[in-house]
Amino acid sequence: MHGYVTVQPSDLTPPHMRIHSSLTVEASGGMFGSRRWMELLAAIGSEASIAAAARHVGLSYKAAWDAVDAMNNLADAPLVERVVGGKGGGGTRLTADGERLVATWREVEAQNARFVDMLNERIAHAGRDLDIIGRFAMLTSARNHLAGRVARITPGAVNDEVELELNGGGRIVAIVTHESTQHMGLVEGGQAIALVKASSVIVGTDLGGVRLSTRNQLPGTVTRVTPGAVNTEVTIEVEGGNSIAAIVTHTSAQRLQLAEGKPATALFKASSVILAVTA
Repeated sequence: MHGYVTVQPSDLTPPHMRIHSSLTVEASGGMFGSRRWMELLAAIGSEASIAAAARHVGLSYKAAWDAVDAMNNLADAPLVERVVGGKGGGGTRLTADGERLVATWREVEAQNARFVDMLNERIAHAGRDLDIIGRFAMLTSARNHLAGRVARITPGAVNDEVELELNGGGRIVAIVTHESTQHMGLVEGGQAIALVKASSVIVGTDLGGVRLSTRNQLPGTVTRVTPGAVNTEVTIEVEGGNSIAAIVTHTSAQRLQLAEGKPATALFKASSVILAVTA
């Protein structure tokens, strides 16, 4: 059996983060199920009916039989068997191997619950670190993820201007609808994550006294230039150690003479910034 530890929001551990663990079961033939499959086996043991067990765990009748067939095929010996005839006209029941597996699962779950409870007691004051770990679970197509503190919110009739102070320094501005501000619970002093697509970032060098309408202008140093089949990816390290990735054409990369160590500025519109908060 394997345990997968995740960080999820909770009111139980300040500040609202708690460690959870999910178990999966693996037989000699390979991994064959998770909590739902084990709950299905347990329900078959108590209900003696595949239909009732399927309803209990929220599976369709066919999905339940598919799961049972898969488990029987992957286990060392059948876990569920059909019962023909009898007072109830037949049904399903766990084999001795199935009963033993369910008992083992319940014991491991109990031990795992005790371990997780102890772990949460040990890290009760590590909320900031857990919050950072929780951010890692966010998957988006945006290349740039920048975490920070909401420094200012300027309400508007339709849109709000939100200024985010990045961890390590530097600030960026985002334009979001007033409805989004309320829906996400954005408040000054709260935490948020800015998402910016690499294709939305413009790279500038030797700007001098040029004035641009682009609200977000983050000066830094080129740390990586990666040519592709059509475009070039440029990474700029800005204030505080944050990195901004940009996608530019080969022609632009050559014209700007982009190279590691060269000063450059990442520019992007406030409307190109998407804000996110952890649940």
